[in-house]
Amino acid sequence: MAKMLSKSVVFSPSVGFCRERRDFYSGKGFVPVRSAKNGGFWGQRLVLGDQRGSPRKHAHPVKMTLTIGKAMKWWTKGLQPNMKEVGSAQDLVDSLSNAGDKLVIVDFFSPGCGGCKALHPKICQFAEMNPDVVFLQVNYEEHKSMCYSLNVHVLPFFRFYRGAQGRLCSFSCTNATIKKFKDALAKHTPERCSLGPTKGLEESELLALAANKDLSFSYTKKPVVPVPNQDDMAEPAPAGPKMPVPQSSRAATQLSGDKTLARTGR
Repeated sequence: MAKMLSKSVVFSPSVGFCRERRDFYSGKGFVPVRSAKNGGFWGQRLVLGDQRGSPRKHAHPVKMTLTIGKAMKWWTKGLQPNMKEVGSAQDLVDSLSNAGDKLVIVDFFSPGCGGCKALHPKICQFAEMNPDVVFLQVNYEEHKSMCYSLNVHVLPFFRFYRGAQGRLCSFSCTNATIKKFKDALAKHTPERCSLGPTKGLEESELLALAANKDLSFSYTKKPVVPVPNQDDMAEPAPAGPKMPVPQSSRAATQLSGDKTLARTGR
């Protein structure tokens, strides 16, 4: 056990300041010094105070675990039942096909895009106000290759689709130009009945997705069906049965022919 006798200034870490002490340090703390005589203690026998009655405190290692909850992704906040995040190119194509005559808005965003983050709460409000409109979210960071094939190079970016008409419009806007989104939504929201199957993506876009080796998407080009001309479509009227000509009509025709020959002879 290390022993130290101090008559100088001692720093006490438990107290936090320095002061002069004349105590004996035994390795367990400062212990008051009691001399055998009332005189000075130099050269005298030292008697340490009995500390057997004081409880000993043993330090036990404590294992602490710090759990930090993951912050909620901003693009998942405030989502409405008619909002869906696209998982793949096939998922995008199927979602557009299954929408039927409903208006579909495809929202291209990036988690690191400040304009996308600022605009997201308003897009959620529009989705809540228009429950019949389908909102599809495409994460640019997770689907860069697909966005490249769809010619999406600026964010935030929106595309509107409906039924057999296919793509209605596409544009980029921010909070400062949100009126562009409002006008497009008001123009294309009214319900319409499409005369034909749902179109979805353009033929060129489908071929570009299929040609992209980074995507597990396949598409076969539809055969071109020749459209007949209107002239070819017109069919000649079928000839009816010949009816017998009455005798009076034959005689009149013959008499008319004789008069004509007579006039010519003159």
